Amino acid sequence: MNSQALPEIEIIETTETELEPLYRVIIHNDDVTPMNFVVEVLKQIFFLGNDRAAEIMLAAHIKGSAYVQSLPRTEAEKRVQHAHQAAGMEGYPLHFSVERE
Repeated sequence: MNSQALPEIEIIETTETELEPLYRVIIHNDDVTPMNFVVEVLKQIFFLGNDRAAEIMLAAHIKGSAYVQSLPRTEAEKRVQHAHQAAGMEGYPLHFSVERE
């Protein structure tokens, strides 16, 4: 009789990891930044489709501000910073804010 050693099985218990809280990115309307530039920023930096980006831009234009998306804080702040830099390079006052959900 050939007896083979069975591999040891180790059970690893994992604890539930805490997810980073989400933050809402809000775009604010201004009367200077061209609408097509706003749509491009939403597409390029926030990875939105053209239709969704246009909807958000129009909502901000009409209501004064609009919800863009929810992201972990570090990612939300990074994208807002990139959007502000892109607008600043073109001389536009486009502004986003971040708030906890």
